Amino acid sequence: MNYRHAFHAGNPADVIKHAVLAFILAHMTQKETPLRVVDTHAGIGVYDLTSDAAERTGEWVEGIGRLWGKDLPAPLAAFLDPYLDVVARLNPDGRLQHYPGSPEIARLTTRPTDGLTFCELHPEDSRTLAALYAREKRAKVIEIDGWLAPKAFLPPKEKRGLVLIDPPFERRGDYDRLAEALASGVRRFATGVFVLWYPVKDPVELKRFHRMIAELAIPKCLTIEATWRVVDSQRLSGAGLVTVNAPYTLAPHVRAAGPLLWNALNVPAGRLLVSGDAS
Repeated sequence: MNYRHAFHAGNPADVIKHAVLAFILAHMTQKETPLRVVDTHAGIGVYDLTSDAAERTGEWVEGIGRLWGKDLPAPLAAFLDPYLDVVARLNPDGRLQHYPGSPEIARLTTRPTDGLTFCELHPEDSRTLAALYAREKRAKVIEIDGWLAPKAFLPPKEKRGLVLIDPPFERRGDYDRLAEALASGVRRFATGVFVLWYPVKDPVELKRFHRMIAELAIPKCLTIEATWRVVDSQRLSGAGLVTVNAPYTLAPHVRAAGPLLWNALNVPAGRLLVSGDAS
């Protein structure tokens, strides 16, 4: 499969991924010590929900479109607030048009003393990203294969940080590469926070991926997996996140928010499973 961000920005999978990312960064910035965010497959940073790509799929309508401007139950708001605050800052007139990719969430949830490293291999996307952050002195945009980022940029000089590995799954073997990237990253930066995104599609590949992650035996490893239909190999049925060293408050917040989130998104068949040990 080829999961290019522009076609899927703001869909339910994005909502969960970006909510988790914003929640973790909001927690990490409570400490005064500077940190660095390394985004291995950054995309273009900000997405126009009125663009041809977004309108062609319309997926954002069933994701952020169902949360925007709504009064949410307290447990759901507690989980989503850092994420929704970023979306609101991009749309100050109250009209939902601009959607933040992970680089913009990182920029708006961190501080001037924190560093940002954004990797993007596609030349056109990399140029767009570089133009967006041309005046952001703390941001480095690097045209590089994101799979090389753990070896190239870890550990960061700040000694604190979050590594987001969010590949487009353009090639066969990306589940293997994802597990290998995590192993490589943790070897270099054992105290770092890692967030890995993966699609829920092929049940055989998915089971093998979960086994590879389990065999790494990494402490404080948590899996958050969202599905909105029966898993089959013909279409995207959900998405998951593997986190390492995430704040201990993440798991209870996700568990409390899960049923309320699916209700808000109007997805009766939705499931949000949390497994592993984040303590």
